[in-house]
Amino acid sequence: MKRIVLAMLSVGLLAVAAEKSLELKSLPAAVQKTVTEQAKGAEIKNISMEKENGVSQYEVETMLNGKHRDFNVDAKGTLLVVEEETTMESIPAPVKAAMVKKAGTGKITMVETVVKGSVTMYEAAITSKAGKKSEALFKADGTPAKD
Repeated sequence: MKRIVLAMLSVGLLAVAAEKSLELKSLPAAVQKTVTEQAKGAEIKNISMEKENGVSQYEVETMLNGKHRDFNVDAKGTLLVVEEETTMESIPAPVKAAMVKKAGTGKITMVETVVKGSVTMYEAAITSKAGKKSEALFKADGTPAKD
């Protein structure tokens, strides 16, 4: 049992180490330029590097006027995706209905617009009645989307 707990702790520590926070000045110049443009006066809460589908990218978490706005930039400075906190009232009716149905007896804790290129989708952070957290992504017509 002790070995299992130690192994789990080791894996947890490795995950934390992989999420090391970066400073803006340590990023490549093209990435710095995009981050500065996209931050638009927001407070940068965290910058981390991750690999998604084999592509290295920087995830930037910001806060502006009490709302989250996160975005990913590749190593060349190309903006890949923007996730911006919004309200249920501002999303299309089919998306709202799909989110409410997906949440069931749970609670929708946050809604975001997700823009990838010219495609806008909507993401709900959901907490089930039992306390389990999940996310669900939808197209503008309310159909489920893949991340």
